[in-house]
Amino acid sequence: MKPTLRKPVGIFAILAIITLWAVLVASFSGVIGNWHIAAQTVVYGIAGIIWIAPMRPLMIWMETGNWRA
Repeated sequence: MKPTLRKPVGIFAILAIITLWAVLVASFSGVIGNWHIAAQTVVYGIAGIIWIAPMRPLMIWMETGNWRA
């Protein structure tokens, strides 16, 4: 089998997604920082999990070359 560029491209895409998500969430920190600590915990907990959603198709593509399993 001939190596492909899918894995290196996928790794850079993962890093880009994480960076963009972190910048997006951090841009709302001024607003969220004024909320009650329990509300902040919920928002940041959800934000910490949501970024995983686009990773599944990306990981499938990196392994198979298709976007769906």
